[in-house]
Amino acid sequence: MSEATLHQERAAASVRLERALVALGIVALIAAPFVVYPIFVMKMLCFALFACAFNLLLGYTGLLSFGHAAFFGGAAYFCAYAVKAWGWPPEAGILLGTAGAAAMGLVMGFLAIRRQGIYFSMITLALAQMFYFFCVQASFTEGEDGIQGVARGKLFGMVDLNVTMNMYFFVLAVFLIGVFAIWRIVNSPFGMILRSIRENENRAISLGYSVSRYKLAAFVMSAGLAGFAGATKAIVFQFATLTDVTWQMSGEVILMTLLGGIGTMVGPAVGAGLVVGLENTLATSGFPVTIATGLIFMICVLIFRRGIVGEIYARWLGRKG
Repeated sequence: MSEATLHQERAAASVRLERALVALGIVALIAAPFVVYPIFVMKMLCFALFACAFNLLLGYTGLLSFGHAAFFGGAAYFCAYAVKAWGWPPEAGILLGTAGAAAMGLVMGFLAIRRQGIYFSMITLALAQMFYFFCVQASFTEGEDGIQGVARGKLFGMVDLNVTMNMYFFVLAVFLIGVFAIWRIVNSPFGMILRSIRENENRAISLGYSVSRYKLAAFVMSAGLAGFAGATKAIVFQFATLTDVTWQMSGEVILMTLLGGIGTMVGPAVGAGLVVGLENTLATSGFPVTIATGLIFMICVLIFRRGIVGEIYARWLGRKG
């Protein structure tokens, strides 16, 4: 069997496995609110979309951002303020938050992509910290109290989001739309160029691609989708606080992505579910959540070096080969 044929068979096997995981996941998510506390699952979905958006930048473009919390939390603030102060409907608030996060991504990305490697990461961290201190002092964010009492309202003026099941299936729809958008980006010619930049940036430059523009476009898309998740979270929990713009939140989304599997479509969502589940389980146990998360991370790094889903893919393809 030729190497090209083997590669094609492995690629086909990977696609089949991914489709099976996605189908199983969708069925589980539809049934989840009937067996699990819906608010917990909604939180998990918001962070899962956040992690998938971050993975678009790290896993498929090779850019490590330490400042993605700025987009997640910033969108939450934009959405919460528009809904509470201006009386906007929830869908308009979420769109504003997404657009605001994308605009922030354009500015931050324009400044950050001028550098590579750790310098790029440090610039994103510095810019995110600047935005954090802006949120601390700005009047519209209400400082350490945050924007509270955000009304869920009615979706398109018809669907009452104060009904828990209506809210849940709306969040599920947001999650599926966001993940489908990421899948479409990754599996487009644009996505193939992003992968080539990740694998060998100099070769992509030699082929005539404007690498800086592609990096900036990926950064903006990732920021916008992270904002999509953050704005939705603000509607779910009816508040926006400084917690979502801290550097710890940026570290948490990196952890989620690493645990699930960098460069996989469903891996970051699995990692997000694991981290959020641990936080929820240990919240009332008295055991420090950060220590438990750190231990799980160490175990996964030692045993599942590609992440949980990444190892599943590798073992499946190895058996198929």
